[in-house]
Amino acid sequence: MLIQKWNVQKKGDIDMASYQLEVKQQNKKLILKTVYQLEPISRADLAKVLSLTKATVSNLVDELVQEHYLEQVGLGKSSGGRRPLMLKINEKAGYTISVDIGVNYIRSILTDLKGGIMKKAVETTDTNVYEDTMRYIETMVNNLINDMDDAPFGLVGIGFGVPGLVDSDGTVISTPNLDWQESDIRKRFEAAFDVHVIVENEANAGAFGEKSFGEGISSDHFIYISGGIGIGVGLIFDGVLYRGRNGFTGELGHTIIQMDGLTCSCGKKGCWERYASELYILKEYEKLKGMPWHQLTLEEAVTEAAADEDVRAIFHRAARHFAIGLTNIINSFNPEKIIVGNRLTQAEQYMLPVIEEVIAETAISPIAKGVGIHFNNTDQLATVLGLSAFSIERFFDREFST
Repeated sequence: MLIQKWNVQKKGDIDMASYQLEVKQQNKKLILKTVYQLEPISRADLAKVLSLTKATVSNLVDELVQEHYLEQVGLGKSSGGRRPLMLKINEKAGYTISVDIGVNYIRSILTDLKGGIMKKAVETTDTNVYEDTMRYIETMVNNLINDMDDAPFGLVGIGFGVPGLVDSDGTVISTPNLDWQESDIRKRFEAAFDVHVIVENEANAGAFGEKSFGEGISSDHFIYISGGIGIGVGLIFDGVLYRGRNGFTGELGHTIIQMDGLTCSCGKKGCWERYASELYILKEYEKLKGMPWHQLTLEEAVTEAAADEDVRAIFHRAARHFAIGLTNIINSFNPEKIIVGNRLTQAEQYMLPVIEEVIAETAISPIAKGVGIHFNNTDQLATVLGLSAFSIERFFDREFST
């Protein structure tokens, strides 16, 4: 990894001391991010990776250890001389809190600076009223703060994942499934907790979580599908989260798969998510049970499907619709893999075989060849882990800005 080129004026036109400080801060940030990715690592190996002198690396590492960002963790293997001291991130030096706001749940985690989960919680919700939800989340955040041990940096950030349009400033523009408009969650929680707050589309956060900690670590081209009451999509291209012009990418749940079809929460008809989401399954399940869909749960339907062919048929219909959307995505973006997360992963056994069959029939073969469909149902934590990764990344960026 090489230091980025700097857009600077001629030396005679700038403050040399400021320039040197900027280079120093940039190098410290590069060291931190390299240790984060490659730990444990020695000073000598850091110098090689970053093309910096051993003296420069050694001096900056000493500062980073004294400042609590790094810690020394024993001796590594010798390559002929003395065994080197190995370095790692001091993950216990700070914490992040992340909250995934779903339509029928709220999931939260407390992590260290490596994304290690210290505490997690998930609660079902029966209200989408904005003020009620905000007060409930404030209580959750306070409870997690009370669980934190003392640390040099304390709480470095809170992240929120929201199912809807979120602009680059963190303002929630629209959330059709929650019916919130122009909600400034960021300012509210920054004022309440005096900490940096980020607000992201939950599918974008999920994609970043899979890239940082999950199924997408080794892949540079994948699509993350968040399957819940709605469907959100996060796009990783060339190893980077793709955001589009205004940050409004990923609303593929509102692509049309049925002209003049069922009415969606967005007000349009025939949207993909209206035919392939948890909402579709529950509304179909409602017809069998004779109860309002919001009194039913996906978990109940999954359990009952084992012995009830009619319930299994609901999942199979949803899977066929889900596969049509995936076919469009595969034909459009040519990904290495598609990772499905969130609540629909509970229905993998009933949905995935049908999805794979339909994609084999409908996708363009040369494009679809080798594309894996992965249901990642490990605690449904991709979004909150992605929010944690965002908070950690921005913490390091803030600490070493000039």
